[in-house]
Amino acid sequence: MNDHIKNLQPYKLTSHKAWEYTDEQKENILKLDWNEATIPPSPLVKKQITELINKGHLNWYPDVKRKQLLELLEQYVGLDESYIQYFASSDSLHEYIGTMLLSIGKKALMLVPAYDNFRLTCQAKGAEVIYYQFKEDFSFSEEEFRKEIQTIAPNLVYICTPNNPTGYTHSINYIESLLKEFPNTYFIIDEAYYEFGGVTCKELVKEYKNIIISRTFSKAFGIANFRIGYMISNPENIDIINKIRNPKNISSFSQEAAIAVLSDVEYMQSYVKEVAIAKEAFYKKLLAILPSYNKVYCGGGNFILISFKDKIEKESLANFLEENRIFVRNLTYSYRDGAFLRITIGTTEQMEYVANIIKNFYEK
Repeated sequence: MNDHIKNLQPYKLTSHKAWEYTDEQKENILKLDWNEATIPPSPLVKKQITELINKGHLNWYPDVKRKQLLELLEQYVGLDESYIQYFASSDSLHEYIGTMLLSIGKKALMLVPAYDNFRLTCQAKGAEVIYYQFKEDFSFSEEEFRKEIQTIAPNLVYICTPNNPTGYTHSINYIESLLKEFPNTYFIIDEAYYEFGGVTCKELVKEYKNIIISRTFSKAFGIANFRIGYMISNPENIDIINKIRNPKNISSFSQEAAIAVLSDVEYMQSYVKEVAIAKEAFYKKLLAILPSYNKVYCGGGNFILISFKDKIEKESLANFLEENRIFVRNLTYSYRDGAFLRITIGTTEQMEYVANIIKNFYEK
């Protein structure tokens, strides 16, 4: 057995209970724990998947270079397709990045809290993972983080922006300054929530070779079940990762779903606008409902983070929400003894319902 896996701490999945309900019962569930879209994707997805099934060729491997998908990504990203490659989810991309850049003795620096599955990927390769934490109030010191990179000299730095779960968004100028100062360090910029935050480092890939951007179709585009994402980077990095990328691992169903949502970007943009309106209204309601000793973080993603006084209050609210078929993410960090809940933001109507349930909890 791989010695690095024996004592590896697995990525902690959230509750699976939502899947235990019948299909009919699922219609009355609000799944707000994994930051998926809370509405179905563009109707084009169902249309094109149906056509794919009727076309046949399901006994073939999928098209290993889907020109239409790359062309649509080129239009959406605004860069030549030589800067882009698609993968079977951003998780899959992260694993390829780990294979490309990490090995025994290498160092990976992660700005945390963040998406923990990337930590797992690094450690499975035998790399040492070093954490740099946001401050207790989730503020961030650009200069202190810069000094940490100088001290550690990592091979790779992982930055999620907007950050999951705080919503903190790094400026493009700051990311560029790091790329300049540390040319021998690769910076993995996870833009899973780019559509909701609106800030992207994509233009930097034209000038700098030490940046790799990962994106997903699982959030704003609403096709998490199809497991597809993409990479934006310098063409040299694309060529290198293509040496180890297995092109037949992205199913025709995933490709068709991505083509469908990219052919109806207006649908996604409309949903993103709705989420922004709902998030602001929900944030204000939480400030009025929650006791003053709790804190609400509202940043650039499609979620809100609540910091509670203690675990008892947090667990009681989480259980009450679950009783009302609302599933949220129960998070544990060293800050405040792990008393946090992250709530995915959906439509205005959905979040009004959630706010009313939370209000009922505190009234009782």
